[in-house]
Amino acid sequence: MKVVIETPKYSFFKYNKSGDHYIKVFFSPLPVIFNYGYIEGVKGADGMEVDAIILGPRMVQGTVIEFLDCYGVVRFVDDSTKDDKYLFYISGYHSPHILSCYFRIYAIFKTFIYLLSERRISECKFLGVEKRNIGFI
Repeated sequence: MKVVIETPKYSFFKYNKSGDHYIKVFFSPLPVIFNYGYIEGVKGADGMEVDAIILGPRMVQGTVIEFLDCYGVVRFVDDSTKDDKYLFYISGYHSPHILSCYFRIYAIFKTFIYLLSERRISECKFLGVEKRNIGFI
């Protein structure tokens, strides 16, 4: 499966691909501690391509990487919709505890984003990290 990097590791901005370029979606008070992107051609429950987290060195936005399997999954609910993030591993230190801490804080932040920008309460929550090889979709 092909994974496309939208948001490089350590970025404070979340990006989404739009045509041939990337647009800033929002500013995060936490830098992303991993490369963030999507699995090309696979749609999730939110109608967008399935989110991917790539653990390893910082990569350039737009990088496409081919993976044979998935290392695990971060279970997440965003805007009251299932929005799991599939984990891919290249190299380096990785800890499900650090990912858990990051996504707990991120869920709180996303709840405030919906409240402040759209003036509504939306369910955003972290449900856990499953660290195991996953036979993919």
